[in-house]
Amino acid sequence: MTMPRSSRLLAVLAAGAALLLPAATLAASKVRVGLMLPYTGTYAGLGNNITNGFKLFVEENGGKLGGSEVEYFTVDDESDPAKAPDNASKLIKRDKVDVLVGTVHSGVAMAMAKVARDNNSLLINPNAGAAELTGALCSPNHFRTSFTMWQSSHTMGKVAAAQGKKTAVTFTWGYAAGNEAVEAFKEGFEAAGGKVVKAMTLPFPQVEFQSYLTEIAALKPDMVFSFFSGGGARKYLADYAAAGLKAKIPLYGPGFLTEGVLDGSEAAQGVQTTLHYADGLDNAKDKAFRAAYLKAFKAEPDVFSVQGYDAAQLLAAGLAAVKGDTSKRKEMIAAMEGARLESPRGKMSLSKAHNPVNDIYLRKVEGKLNKMVNVAAPALADPARGCKM
Repeated sequence: MTMPRSSRLLAVLAAGAALLLPAATLAASKVRVGLMLPYTGTYAGLGNNITNGFKLFVEENGGKLGGSEVEYFTVDDESDPAKAPDNASKLIKRDKVDVLVGTVHSGVAMAMAKVARDNNSLLINPNAGAAELTGALCSPNHFRTSFTMWQSSHTMGKVAAAQGKKTAVTFTWGYAAGNEAVEAFKEGFEAAGGKVVKAMTLPFPQVEFQSYLTEIAALKPDMVFSFFSGGGARKYLADYAAAGLKAKIPLYGPGFLTEGVLDGSEAAQGVQTTLHYADGLDNAKDKAFRAAYLKAFKAEPDVFSVQGYDAAQLLAAGLAAVKGDTSKRKEMIAAMEGARLESPRGKMSLSKAHNPVNDIYLRKVEGKLNKMVNVAAPALADPARGCKM
C-alpha cells in the first residue's frame, strides 16, 4: 500500500529530527561499562570477585545505575602491564565505553590511567593501590574505590610498634604495590621507634619463597611484614608455616595477605593484618551485602567484592546527578566527588585526590575469617603526595 504524500513527509521529518538528537539523548537509558580486570592467572579470583560485587549492586537496582541500563564490555588484562595500553584503548575507541573499571595490578592500572587521561575518559579503580595513581598521575577523571597501600601499611607499622615489636624484616613482590607497602610500613614503624633490619623482594609473580624464609630464620627479627596477594599469598602463608617460622616470628601485613585465601588451615591462623574491611563488622549494610552476595554467587564476599560493589555505587551517584547523560562530565565528576557512600566497609567519602576516606581495621585470622579486632585508624585519608589537582 502506498503511503500518502503528507505521511511520507512527516516520516522523513521525524527521521531527520532523530538524527539531530545528541547520542546521549538517544541512548540515555544505557551506560557502557568497560571491565578491564584479571580473569586468568594469579589475580583471577580477585578480578572475578570485583566483577561480582559490581554486578551485584547493579542487580540490586533493577539492572540499572543511576537510572541507566548497563551494557558490559569485558577484557582480561592478564595482569600484564605491556598489554594494558592496547587493551584500554580498544575499550575506549572500539567499544566506546562511557567508563573504564579496573584493575588489580598496579602496573596495569598506571598504564590504564595514562590512556584514560590522554582520551579524557572516566576511570574507576576498584583495587590497585599504587600511590602514583592519585599522586603524580592524579586527574579529575580518575577515582579510586579501594585503598592506597599507604593507608593499611603505614597503619600496620604503628600497630606493630605499639605491640612492642622493635625489629622487622619486610618481604614482598618487587613491583609498585609491594614496594609502596613496605615503604609505608617502614615509615610508620620507624617513626614509632621500630627498625627494619632487612628489606627483601621477589619478582612478580614468582612464588619460590624458601631461600628468603631461610634468611629470615637466620636474622631472627621480632616480626615479618609481607605484601603478597591472591594465589601467591596462599602459597606464602603455607610455606611460612611449613618452614617453622609461624610459631617463632609473627607474620603481619596489609589485609591482602589473608584476603580471599583462607581455607581454615593452620597456616594462616593468628596472622594480623590491617585493611579497610573485616569480617564481622557491626553495620546493617555489610550484613545485607554479605547475605545478598552469598545468595547470588554461592560464596562469601571479600574485600575485593566490596570494592567492586562500591565502584558501582560511586558510578551510580554520578549518573543519577546527570540523569544518565555522560556527556555532562563536569557535573558527573562533581557528584562523584561529593558522594557519601554507605559501604559494607562502613562510611566512605572521597578525598580531594579522589582516594577513599574510611576506617582502617586491625584484623586477626580466626578459622576462615579475618575477624575485626578494633579500628586502628578512623576515617584515614592518604596524603596523596605529588597530586596537583
